[in-house]
Amino acid sequence: MISIAAFLLIAYPRTDRSIWVGLRYLFVSNTAMLFYLIGVVLVYQANRSFAFEGLWGAPAEAIALIFLGLLTKGGIFVSGLWLPLTHSESETPVSAMRSGVVVKTGVFPLIRCALIVQEVEPIIQVFSVGTALLGVGYAIFEKDTKRMLALSTISQLGFVLAAPIAAGFYALTHGLAKASLFLIAGNLPSRNFHQLRQTSIPRPMWMALAIASLSISGFPLLAGFGSKVLTFKQLVPWQEITMNIAAVGTSIALAKFIFLPFQQPAASMGKKPLKSGLWLAIVLLLGGLVVANGLYIEGYTVSNLSKSLITIGVGWLAYFLIFKKFHLKLPPVVEQLEHLIGVMSLVLTLLFWMVVNT
Repeated sequence: MISIAAFLLIAYPRTDRSIWVGLRYLFVSNTAMLFYLIGVVLVYQANRSFAFEGLWGAPAEAIALIFLGLLTKGGIFVSGLWLPLTHSESETPVSAMRSGVVVKTGVFPLIRCALIVQEVEPIIQVFSVGTALLGVGYAIFEKDTKRMLALSTISQLGFVLAAPIAAGFYALTHGLAKASLFLIAGNLPSRNFHQLRQTSIPRPMWMALAIASLSISGFPLLAGFGSKVLTFKQLVPWQEITMNIAAVGTSIALAKFIFLPFQQPAASMGKKPLKSGLWLAIVLLLGGLVVANGLYIEGYTVSNLSKSLITIGVGWLAYFLIFKKFHLKLPPVVEQLEHLIGVMSLVLTLLFWMVVNT
């Protein structure tokens, strides 16, 4: 039902491009759910039950098929590379809703699987790390604002998946911040970062971008700090090393928003203001980040504060010294429909091998 509603919203402009992107999303989504439902049938055949606990005695191929469907629906690892084009071609409110809420509907069943069947937790740990690094690797080099946010969403879903116990809190903070970023990015004078650096944006828009970006980066006083601390607290040692690298990459990618030039109040007079309803939504979302910061006050220790500030500082330094001047266009070939379906088949093979050897 969510997939059908999302398809209608994506295709709402009724242009040839939007209809094709919507159909592409629906086809990938339905193919993923077909794999998922075949896996569900195999679980029922083995246990005569549709309960999640039935995964305990389910055959390896059933778990592999279910995982493939959820990985694709949740935008995890290479199976989630349908996200950038879908977000970049959708209307701004649709992108905000999809990134903030919809993609997580495929992640939480994976988290339930990890909490119920401990044998599959190592598989989810591997995919969480791969997702975080893949998404942020693409996001760092992306020059389009909406595509960069979509790729960052893939990376952040890796953080959601990395620590099942903290997943709900992390998903909440990411959803609030990323929805704000999409709403603002859709109203910037350009979607190209190079062009945005040549102009100035109104100070209120810049402040909203900075607050949301800092939250996702894990800056203190915002909810993203607590969710990151709680997530890292649950990681195993090898996982923590790679996720720290992804956290630095997140700071690099979002520095592209934070260090955009902004106008002085007098210079922005006469510019077309944003609609009051849009500002109300942004204020509520960003206000949620401030309020939710109180959910994990115990995370405010000297070591956690120092680690957060060092991570962000290293990311900003790398941005100014290397990535701001470095231009690299990654090939979008893997985002084509036929390659997405092919990748799903390869991931299914990988999952089957991992489940058999777990």
